[in-house]
Amino acid sequence: MNNLESLGQLEVWTEKLYNALLAWGPKVVAALAILIVGYLAAKLATALLARGMRKAKTDETLVRFIRSIIYVLLLAFVAIAVLGKLGIDTTSLAAIFAAAGLAIGLALQGSLGNFASGVMLIANRPFKVGDLVSIAGVTGVVEQINVFATELNTADNKRLIVPNGEITSSVITNLTGNNRRRLDLVFGIGYADDMDKAHAILERVVTNHPNVLQDPAPYIAIHELGDSSVNFLVRPWALTGDYFKTWGEITTSVKKEFDAEGISIPFPQRDVHLHQVV
Repeated sequence: MNNLESLGQLEVWTEKLYNALLAWGPKVVAALAILIVGYLAAKLATALLARGMRKAKTDETLVRFIRSIIYVLLLAFVAIAVLGKLGIDTTSLAAIFAAAGLAIGLALQGSLGNFASGVMLIANRPFKVGDLVSIAGVTGVVEQINVFATELNTADNKRLIVPNGEITSSVITNLTGNNRRRLDLVFGIGYADDMDKAHAILERVVTNHPNVLQDPAPYIAIHELGDSSVNFLVRPWALTGDYFKTWGEITTSVKKEFDAEGISIPFPQRDVHLHQVV
């Protein structure tokens, strides 16, 4: 009797398994097919997209970023299709995902702002790695441009992490964005000194410097009659890579030439007159 009962239960379980396979087998096979084909299609589509962007000479950071975002979105659509094929109501899941996305977006509002700013920086490229920039009140060489923040190295070798949101909301000064830069130098001489002689010295020093460009031509003229000095404005042009070196060398040469030719460089003075009151 026990053997007959066991055989009966086995037949029942076998029938249930057979019915389940008939009901779910095609769905599972179809879901697996959708998963495999969708995964391969997502890989192929993003690879073709990345190849096209690279041919268009798009920044590599932007290529990787867009490729990863689209890949995740495609896999999300594949997952929804798989769940739908298995008979699971995806409408409620979509609502849950939307609500979760909204909550996460509100919680990470600042980070998402930096994220959006990072995308703008990568797409618009106001500067690149290696540029000397002044942004958000700090100056340094760009070491890395990430999605959420940009890394700078200062002249004294400090590493600064600047949120991208602060960068896009402020004025960006790219000090090495162009291949030429103008130097703005001011040299003062005494009121008793020969202005023509000083002008000739400045012109000789500037035009003879190997790093000074002749086009545009250097500008040298009296700029201001100051409280203690007659100030010359000297504006030569140099290649961006020679900017700071040229600045220092011209300043040094002018000081030596002025000293040799007897041209004074006065320091600020103030005369105090005392009147005795009887």
